[in-house]
Amino acid sequence: MTQPPRISTPLAERRFVLATDLDGTFLGGSQEDRRRLYDWVEANRETIGLVFVTGRDPAFIKSLCAGGVPWPEYVIGDVGTTIAKVEHEEVKPIEELEEEIASLWDDAGSRVRAALDDHPGLSLQPTDFRYRVSFDLDPDAFDPTAKEKVDEMGLDWLISDDKFFDVLPKGVSKGPSLKRFARHMDLAEPRVLAAGDTLNDLSMLECGLPAVAVGGSEEALLARVRPLAHVYKASAIGAGGILEAVGAMDLHPVPEGV
Repeated sequence: MTQPPRISTPLAERRFVLATDLDGTFLGGSQEDRRRLYDWVEANRETIGLVFVTGRDPAFIKSLCAGGVPWPEYVIGDVGTTIAKVEHEEVKPIEELEEEIASLWDDAGSRVRAALDDHPGLSLQPTDFRYRVSFDLDPDAFDPTAKEKVDEMGLDWLISDDKFFDVLPKGVSKGPSLKRFARHMDLAEPRVLAAGDTLNDLSMLECGLPAVAVGGSEEALLARVRPLAHVYKASAIGAGGILEAVGAMDLHPVPEGV
């Protein structure tokens, strides 16, 4: 499918809503497991809601879905700093949900880039995000005083997979944005599954919604969620881990053999 689906059942009335990270999670695992998951989603659109909760930006999501990955109905992108609806192949921000994010960011991009220009171990990513600044991280060269600089600006920093350093509005990340979205859409929280695999997914796995850390997750993430009873720790990697969790938690009937 290359176009967003037409669905008659409101999101709040679906049996189950999958709120999933992309890299390593929805896009992870074997080709067979990905195809099984994607076909299952497409065959059950009237009972399954699909929300991407990702560090990726809207342009990437449009390109991804044009290539055959199922279209989400909503996107919580840019590590939680974008909350958007998908309409006619466009990812359109929901203004009332982004007002607080924009206010907390307060056009801080230029200040962040100036403060961390040429900082050891950080390379500025070329994408001009609206409410975040992101860097590639070299863990061997990284000077941790970058964290102090961000703290002094009243912003949050996030290191994930020991590869990325994100600067975000204070208190904004995947988990808080997912909770804000769920309240706005009047979703029954026990029917929402948050799925992830790295530390930038931690806030949504910790936020109290049913959750899964898929197989192959970053060890630092697993160490944080291991004590949490509401987080299912899957054995299957990526897409297979999502289906494993859905079946184990009895959220929705899954394909035979899962």
